[in-house]
Amino acid sequence: MSRIAITAIGAALMSFGAASAQAETSSGPMGHHERTYTMVRMQADASEADGAGLVTWEGDAWVGGDVNKLWLKTEGEVHDGEPEKAELQALWSRNVATFWDLQAGVRQDFEPEATTWLALGVQGLAPYQFETDAAVFVSDAGDVAFRLGQSFDFQLTQRLVLEPEVELNAYAQDVPELDVGAGLSDVEAKLQLRYEITRKFAPYVAVAYERQLGETASIARTAGEDTDETTLRVGLRAWF
Repeated sequence: MSRIAITAIGAALMSFGAASAQAETSSGPMGHHERTYTMVRMQADASEADGAGLVTWEGDAWVGGDVNKLWLKTEGEVHDGEPEKAELQALWSRNVATFWDLQAGVRQDFEPEATTWLALGVQGLAPYQFETDAAVFVSDAGDVAFRLGQSFDFQLTQRLVLEPEVELNAYAQDVPELDVGAGLSDVEAKLQLRYEITRKFAPYVAVAYERQLGETASIARTAGEDTDETTLRVGLRAWF
């Protein structure tokens, strides 16, 4: 079932892009017509962690105009052939300020535990050109989670781009079924160096450091698990 869910995520993103690419206009506010645009972006990489293969992916896609958009977002992780993380978000996005969108919708986790969350967040460009994606999630069991991601592009040359990225997660309460505790649960810091053969096609190498924090780290130590991990990843980033 887990493998089927992961395949479904990829198929949803590809069919989303193919279908929406046919659209040219949509009704905007006050009955005016607003041109409709489409974007699909995916990146996937492979590495080795704890002596086993590790594959991770991130992707997003949107269709809409300058004011309203429909977003799909996905991310996940497969370790030693077994899916450990997999999620898909479907969000309605509304531009509320220059470079800032308010987003609301649903997030579905397939791994490590099938869970449905309501999602409310903002996405945009913070001061000093930091790409920001922040959201609050409320699960069907009443659990509350928070996620913040930030990244920045350093244009080293016309084709070579260095991108640091940080993502942290926090929970308002203990969630035993996810093996997380209240408070900050984990942080991931990545440094990606990519070579843009074209703006839409770029192989990359990245160093990623993941660490569990607070009560979540204590739970991991009690279970005899490591609380941090560093991996060297090789991957490909593409969008259209």
